[in-house]
Amino acid sequence: MLVVAVVLIGSASSQFGAGEEPLSFSEFMRLVDSGQIDRVELTGNEIVGTSLSGEPFRTYAPIQYEGLANKLIERDVVIQAKAETPSAWLTLLYGWGPMLLIIGFVVFYMRQAQSGGNAAMSFGKSRAKQAPSTQKKVTFADVAGVDEAKEELQEIIDFLRDPQKYQKLGGRIPKGVLLTGPPGTGKTLLARAVAGEASVPFFSISGSDFVEMFVGVGASRVRDLFEQGKKNAPCILFVDEIDAVGRHRGAGLGGGHDEREQTLNQLLVEMDGFESNEGVIFVAATNRPDVLDPALLRPGRFDRRISVDRPDVAGRKGILEVHVRKTPLDDDVDLHVLAR
Repeated sequence: MLVVAVVLIGSASSQFGAGEEPLSFSEFMRLVDSGQIDRVELTGNEIVGTSLSGEPFRTYAPIQYEGLANKLIERDVVIQAKAETPSAWLTLLYGWGPMLLIIGFVVFYMRQAQSGGNAAMSFGKSRAKQAPSTQKKVTFADVAGVDEAKEELQEIIDFLRDPQKYQKLGGRIPKGVLLTGPPGTGKTLLARAVAGEASVPFFSISGSDFVEMFVGVGASRVRDLFEQGKKNAPCILFVDEIDAVGRHRGAGLGGGHDEREQTLNQLLVEMDGFESNEGVIFVAATNRPDVLDPALLRPGRFDRRISVDRPDVAGRKGILEVHVRKTPLDDDVDLHVLAR
């Protein structure tokens, strides 16, 4: 574009000479009256011509100046008229503007798609977030009040640490683990602690992130979630509030329910083992296990159902001990009394 601009400016400036100044219209009319003009060329309001002495000139007539042609004819001036053409800049703009605009839009669209900022390109991608490797790992030492649940999850941790030990013995690790219990009992923290104990990647997503108003988006996100898991195996895929997508099928009518059921069907297919999911442990949490579809709960999908109940006095004391590790306490503070 810079080269084109330089060429256009150079051609425009060389047409009448680099240092030529336009002649004033008053001076031009004086030369016409004195019979010193030989010929002129009219283009719009621009007047270009030569005098009887052969000297070129250029001037501009006022808008809608009447009587100019008659006066030139009276003085026997040769007149040539040319149609007014758009400037070189406008010609360049009309010719290349649309193409440059399209190219710019395509480049912008591709950059946005590559950076993940384009919603149209990433609409069907999973919204699962992976816990950063730089973040402090959560372990069972950070979880208290759920000792029974921790014991039941120990088998999965051992498998993720050394899967060959189980494979040599012909053992089969559960494909899915369902954590049930009232809100606020630490189900999400427990799932993160399993990943931290086994030192494997942890992907988390909410069940409501699967369902959209557009049919097919939820199923696409389920497929992409399991693809993420297979690429990062061994790992843990955690879905919080799975009842948002795993409710009984046929519970209602309408497009929203059709999309949710299609998403659930895809989830069942991915969990069913048609493709190998070795090293991928699917963990879900809900406080409404009664509304889940029976097909989701059958063996082969959620092989383990672990109840995470409210902690007792000893459990509450353990939770307080976790939270006051770095807090200095007075000698009179009795955590057992506070936990009652």
